[in-house]
Order: sequence, then structure tokens, then C-alpha cells
Amino acid sequence: MSTLLPPRPRLFHRSTWRETQRVTNALRTETVGGALLLAAAVAAIVWANTPWVDAYTGLRDLTVGPAALHLDLTLEQWASDGLLAVFFFVAGLELKHELVVGDLRDPAKAALPVAAAACGVVVPAVVFFAVARGLGGGSGDLLAGWAIPTATDIAFALAVLAVLGTHLPSALRSFLLTLAVVDDLIAITIIALFYTDSLNVTSLLLALVPIAVFGVLVQRRVCPWWLLLPIAALAWGLVHASGIHATVAGVVLGMLVPVRTGPRDRGGRSLASRIEHRVRPFSAGVAVPVFAFMAAGVTVVGGGLGAAFGDPAALGVVLALVVGKALGVLGGTWGFARFTRAELDDELAWTDVLGLSLLAGIGFTVSLLIGGLAYGPGSARDEHIKVAVLVGSLTAAVLAAVVLRLRNRVYRRIAVEEQRDDDGDGVPDCFEPEPQPAATGGRSGRAEDDGAAGPA
Repeated sequence: MSTLLPPRPRLFHRSTWRETQRVTNALRTETVGGALLLAAAVAAIVWANTPWVDAYTGLRDLTVGPAALHLDLTLEQWASDGLLAVFFFVAGLELKHELVVGDLRDPAKAALPVAAAACGVVVPAVVFFAVARGLGGGSGDLLAGWAIPTATDIAFALAVLAVLGTHLPSALRSFLLTLAVVDDLIAITIIALFYTDSLNVTSLLLALVPIAVFGVLVQRRVCPWWLLLPIAALAWGLVHASGIHATVAGVVLGMLVPVRTGPRDRGGRSLASRIEHRVRPFSAGVAVPVFAFMAAGVTVVGGGLGAAFGDPAALGVVLALVVGKALGVLGGTWGFARFTRAELDDELAWTDVLGLSLLAGIGFTVSLLIGGLAYGPGSARDEHIKVAVLVGSLTAAVLAAVVLRLRNRVYRRIAVEEQRDDDGDGVPDCFEPEPQPAATGGRSGRAEDDGAAGPA
């Protein structure tokens, strides 16, 4: 008598309809933001390579802010320290959602994106180290930029997909977003641990006061913007004064916001969902594009491009983004599949994973931020790194486009299936649970977590 083997676990299986809707709405905003980011970066590069380059650098280096509070910063610093704190606040909201009610809540589901993200951080860092040390000998601050190629720019990646007209299946979109969230967590941890030159303990301890007040207010749903915004600004200023990069404050504050629906929430939506709905458009449409405009203006004419590629650190960044990131994400996913004996979901192939892995090599926003922290804003090597990040990200985008376009016909077929709703109940048929045998006595179907329980 033959024994039926248990079904093998599936990778990139569809999530629930509720989670798919949330991811789709979030990515829609990021796609628009990605288009604005690209436009801002192109405008900065064009301006920096015209006879009016001095006007651009003058604007970027213009210092504003009260010196008495140590906030006399250039506009470029305000963009990287201030506006990107909003970007990381949204990242904190996303991370809290994923950890409490999303895919990272379930260890079985979290294992794949965490493994892929971890390998996608380690392998590019190793590639950078090997190239930079091999060509430059590791002298001076050459190796300080090892973390530059570790993060994925989700907005840039989505803008590439939008330009291509690529219909990624919902499971791949969810994986890409979760991968980017884990990437952001790792990146902000690296910034806090490895790019803090000096620490003012007094300011850091004082920062805990407004952070705690912010946490108490949001937990009690006392959340008028005119109250939360000054408290958040005070926390940001004290973290900035402590010597830790101020964007860390954004992540911490974002993770304090409750993502489950409580009795005090209106309209059945969690506080995190409502705040994200208000803040994400500003983050994607203003904060990140302005940072891109301030950071991406590099001179490539008149020998600038050649000087950049003569820098071992710049070469290391390009190869790490294009080769290291793809090998890391693809290798981490393949290793996870081998270890767990899992199979790809129906209609997906390893070509899809390769395309996503190449797409993960687009490391624009956080890579530029870490480049400035590693080598100093405005330094010659920082300018080289900017060129390298642009070239590496564009190369990764082109390669990803070639691979994903090969599968676009399959993606269109899956997209049609994921929109088909024959019974007209508002939920596509492929997301509806399969009926369970009545004899089991259990509730049929797969329950969707609506985030309605618990204090988090």
C-alpha cells in the first residue's frame, strides 16, 4: 500500500486578498513617487553638467537653520537628515505592519524574505570589499563604503516596472515589498551602529522623553497632527544632536504606531493605516524626490566619469549592486528552497526570481545616503560614489528589464486570473478559500487576519 507524501511547501504563494490590496495601494503610491524620483535625479544631473553648475552647487550647499541648536545645515543635509526621516518613518510603519499582521508575523512566511534580504546584504558587502581591497589595497577610508550597495530602492524599482508595463504577479510584488522593508531595517541598523562617529549620551537620553510621549499618545489614539508633529520634531532634533543619524528617529517613531484596530479607531482602520495614508504621499512625492535632486547632481562631463571609474570604491559599488545583489538575493532564495525542499508556486520560474534579484540591485536613495556618511558629503570620493550608484542602479534596472520582459506574457495571464471574479462578490476567485469537507467541523476557507485583536 503506497503512502501519500505530504505536499512540498510553496515559495511565492499568494497572500490573502486583504494583504494583496494593501500592498497594491502602497506600491501604487511608490510607483508615482519613483517617477518623480527619476525626474528629480535627471534634472539634477542635467543641471550639474551645464555651464550653470555653480548655481546648483550653491543651492545645494546653502546653509540654513539656527546655529545655536546645531541645526545650521546645508539644504543637502536637510534633505538627507530631515526629509529622509519621513521616508524612514513610513518604513517603520511598514516594518511594524509586517511584524504584527503581515508576512513577517509568521516565521514560516518570514523566513524566505529575511534569508533573501540577509544574503542580499552580505554578498554585495563582500563583493565591494573584495574589489576595493583588491584594486586599492584598503588604504585610508576606502573600505568605509562597504554598506553602500546593501539596500534596495523600492520606488526606483517600481518606476522601472511601470515604464516596462510589467504585470508582476501579486506574490512577487509582496515579496519585493517585504524584501525592501527588511532591507531598510538592516540599512538603518547599519547606519546607527557603523556610521556614528561620536555619541552625545545626554542628548540621546533626552530624546527618549519625546519618543516615549509620542508612543503613549499614539497608543491612546490621541493623535492630532498639531500635537504629534512638534513632539516628533523634538525627538528628531535630539537624536540628531546625539550624533546618531537623525533618520533613526523616524524608524523608531514609526514602529511605535499601533497597526491593529482598537476600539478607539474610527472607520475600522488602524491608526498606522490612517497615518500612512497621509504621510506616504509626502514621503514618496516630496521627501525622496527632493533628496534625489540634492544628492544626484554629479558632474560626468570633462573627465568626471573617468575619474569615478578610476576609484576602486566606485568600481566596487557598481559590481556589488549589479552582481553581488543579484547573487545574494537569488542565492539566498535558492538556498532556502533547497534547505526546506520547497518548490516555486505554479506558473513561476527561477527566471522570475533572477529578474527580482537584479531589480533589487537598484539601490539609489539609501545608497546615496550611506555614501555621504561613509566618505563625507561633497568629498571627491563621495562624488565618485554618486556616479557609481547611478551607473550600478541603471545597469541593474536594464538587466532586470531584459529578464522580466521575457516573462511578461506569463505575467499578463496571471494578472487576468487575479482579476477574475465570476461570482461577483468583489473578491477575485483565485483569492477565495477552497471549501473544506463538512465532516471536519472546522470553518471553511483561510481566515484573513484583519488586525482587529491585540494592543499592537
